[in-house]
Amino acid sequence: MIPTIVYTLCIFTCLGCALLLWRAYREAHSRLLLWSALCFLILGIANLLLFADLIIYPGSSLLALRSSVTLCGILVLLYGLIFESN
Repeated sequence: MIPTIVYTLCIFTCLGCALLLWRAYREAHSRLLLWSALCFLILGIANLLLFADLIIYPGSSLLALRSSVTLCGILVLLYGLIFESN
């Protein structure tokens, strides 16, 4: 039961951070906030896949999909950090 609670809290934390960053972007119009919000949204999806992999379907392996989604989230933030720095 404890892993279920921890994974659920991780999902809600990432999605909550994405929501707060999105709200800040709408007020300040700083593009770095947009890229950060997108990154946290994608990381929330990766956490949802982790929950599905380890709790809902424990016999299957979604490791490649989870890793690909996490990499996409990090690349979105990296793109924002490099090209929106001016």
